[in-house]
Amino acid sequence: MARTRIKICGITNVADALAAANAGADAIGLVFYPKSVRHVSIEQATEIVASLPAFVTSVALFVNPEKALVESVIANTQVDLLQFHGDEPEDFCQQFNRPYIKAIRIQSDTSLLEVMSGYPSAQAVLFDTYVKGIPGGTGESFNWQWLNEQATSELNIPIVLAGGLVADNVQEAINIIHPWAVDVSGGVEASEGVKSATKIQNFIANSMSC
Repeated sequence: MARTRIKICGITNVADALAAANAGADAIGLVFYPKSVRHVSIEQATEIVASLPAFVTSVALFVNPEKALVESVIANTQVDLLQFHGDEPEDFCQQFNRPYIKAIRIQSDTSLLEVMSGYPSAQAVLFDTYVKGIPGGTGESFNWQWLNEQATSELNIPIVLAGGLVADNVQEAINIIHPWAVDVSGGVEASEGVKSATKIQNFIANSMSC
């Protein structure tokens, strides 16, 4: 069985990026959403991306951005992958000559097939917790059985699981959903926007032990 990939999101500095990479993370996420406590500038992100060793993917996260912002982030940072957490339609997401992930904030009545039929060009779909007015990074988990009860295999697309994951529950989540990847941000922080190397190591170790 292929191992579950791991993304550490909300990286705000080089030290945390290297802590994630050295612990075995497959990807790190950079948030370009000004309302987030984990928001980074293009200058910060450029330094972080340049510090990454080979084979660690850099991901830029946006929420209903202007086209010019996405283009500027790509041009300056050379990030590998885009992640859209807002109401962006497919034609917006796929115009940047970069692979992208579409995030969906899931509720009990969310139809996965219906929602994802609008994003056939996405390289993965990320399922996060729905909290009104907050596009992500809530630190709250959703009922994983909502995914398990639907025919997620019919999506024919890799699933990334996010929302309230921590070292203590990530094994359970992986065993229920069997996602392609897990995505964590607040669950490995020492304080808002600052990661804990120990929490990162514990999260990755538990993810890899499944």
